[in-house]
Amino acid sequence: MTKMSSLITLPELLAESAAPAGGPGGGAGWQILVFYALIAGGFYFLFIAPQRKKQKALEKMLAELQSGDEVITTGGIFGVITNVKDDRFVVRIADDTKIEVSKGFIQSVIKKPVASEKK
Repeated sequence: MTKMSSLITLPELLAESAAPAGGPGGGAGWQILVFYALIAGGFYFLFIAPQRKKQKALEKMLAELQSGDEVITTGGIFGVITNVKDDRFVVRIADDTKIEVSKGFIQSVIKKPVASEKK
């Protein structure tokens, strides 16, 4: 028969693996905090900052829109702004066709009118 005393029991194995290698207190705690701070900084500069910059540019563009500007909506409709209201624009999309579009649905300005074209 073989001796069973040379085998390590499960509680002894768990106790050995749970003990910290560097003694009490670890020593790697600050390294983990620095790592997480670098990850958070990376996410900010890769995702949050560019999105905020893009949002500010869109808000500035919407604030500067006026009658006569040629725009495209997020739905792909091209038109010319004929009237600016508080929360929407009236856009002419054909000779006798006008629609009201919420300010949030203007994607971009195609062409600003030249001073000599304005009536």
